[in-house]
Parts: sequence; structure tokens; C-alpha cells
Amino acid sequence: MRGILITCNMNERKCVGEAYSLLGEYGDLLYGPEQFSDHEERLSGSDREEDEDDVEAALKKEVGQIRASTEQKLRRFQSVESGANNVVFIRTQGIEPENLVHHILKDMHTTKKKKTRVILRMLPISGTCKAFMEDMKKYTETFFEPWFKAPNKGTYQIVYKARNNSHMSREEVIKELAGIVGSLNPENKVDLNNPQYTIVVEIIKTVCCLSVVRDYVLFRKYNLQEVVKSNKEDAQQNPSSVTEEQNSEVVKAEAEEQEKNSKEVKEENKNQHEIGSESKGTDALTV
Repeated sequence: MRGILITCNMNERKCVGEAYSLLGEYGDLLYGPEQFSDHEERLSGSDREEDEDDVEAALKKEVGQIRASTEQKLRRFQSVESGANNVVFIRTQGIEPENLVHHILKDMHTTKKKKTRVILRMLPISGTCKAFMEDMKKYTETFFEPWFKAPNKGTYQIVYKARNNSHMSREEVIKELAGIVGSLNPENKVDLNNPQYTIVVEIIKTVCCLSVVRDYVLFRKYNLQEVVKSNKEDAQQNPSSVTEEQNSEVVKAEAEEQEKNSKEVKEENKNQHEIGSESKGTDALTV
């Protein structure tokens, strides 16, 4: 499954609304207005004459056609159940999520125009697999090829986050994935300060979400609230000036804050889940 993983500040329903608005705006800009495949069949003249005397049959037929048409329409963006509090997953159709998100962040970084209130981070997800080490190793051997298989090469770092999962080891995952990147091309090198690529590993329950993104440090870890902040230091920022220790401190702070928020709004999210069908899809995040 491909899509966009979004973290938010407590209000998931509002986050979904903001995501649809923001993604729709830039999606139309990059790919043109969304087009629907309408499979409704029109009644022929003879059908109309036959049905004129049977209003009930005509109504049933029309309802059936509308239902079938709705089921067959594939939306460009569709919210699905993520399986974690304060996390929204938007499934994408017919677009490249990494290009779309990078374009959004680049525009916001340039204009410094704030466009969201509750969305925090927006991470493109280019692929998913089962969150077990053997499955991840097998999947990433092919998944990493466009960026790291010879003759392609680059500097990289790996960022890891697990939610509602206790059987995976951060150290083991990073070690194994780094080994796979190295096996694809020995010239791939780790760079924790200013890497060309950042391998994003987001695990939710038994699903591993993966992506390889650019400008992760420049765009403030793909945080929409931080990327629009304007100050002298940001205007002249060199990504290499951000050290790994600073990165670790920020990640730790984000994790502690998110855990705190999750506890505080546990009951609220439960209620939102019960009434959220009007804004969230009924599907769940799966491989």
C-alpha cells in the first residue's frame, strides 16, 4: 500500500480534513483535477418507457446503479484506519506520494506560509510489508534498488519509529537495513549530518511502512509546523550543522510528547473512532 502517514496533535478528525484540503490543493496543481470513472449506465429510451409504469422498479434500479458507481470510484486520497492514536494514514491512488509531499514541503519552506493547524509531520509511504525482520529484509532488498543499487549510490541515514509494537528491536532493524544498503553498493555511506537520502521506517502494530526521502533535515524532519518558521538561522541553515545528538534529542522529545498526548486523549480518540465514519475510511492499514 502506498500513501501518506500523518501525525497530528490530538484531533484526528480535524487532521483528516486538513489533509484532504492540503493534498487536494497540491494534487490538483501537480496532477490536474481529480477525474472519476463513472460507471453508471444510462437508461435507453425503451427502458424508460418500460419503467414508467413501474416506479418502484425504476427507483431500485437507480439506487443500485448509484451504489455500484460509488464502489467503483477510486479516490485519489482516502483515509484508512492507521491502528495508532494521533496517526492518520491517507492511501493514495495514481500519484507518487514522495514527490507530492516533497513538493508541499518545498513550497511551504520557501513561502513560509502556514497551511495547517493540527497536522504535525507528513511522511510519504512508498511501500509496506509485514513488520517481522525476515519479511522486512526480503522486501527491502528490492525496495531499496532505485536509490542504492549500483550504479546508483548515495549517503543515507535511517530513522525508526514503532507504535503499538514491542517485538521489533530498533538496533536490529537499523543494523540489518544498513547491511542491505551496503550490499547493493559498497559506495553507499552513512551520513548522520547531511545525508542525500533518509530511509524512513514507521512500524504500526504488524505493518512496516517504508520510504526513502530527500531533504529530511532541511525540511525539519518533514514537520509542517517547523518548516514554515522564519528566522535568521533557518534562512542561512546548512543541513550539516544539525548534529546527530541534536537529532536524537528532538526525536526523544517528540516521542515523549506523543506518548503523553496519547494517554491524555485515549478516551477522546475512542469516541472519535466511533463517530469518525463521516471523515475516515472503513479500510485499515495493511500490507
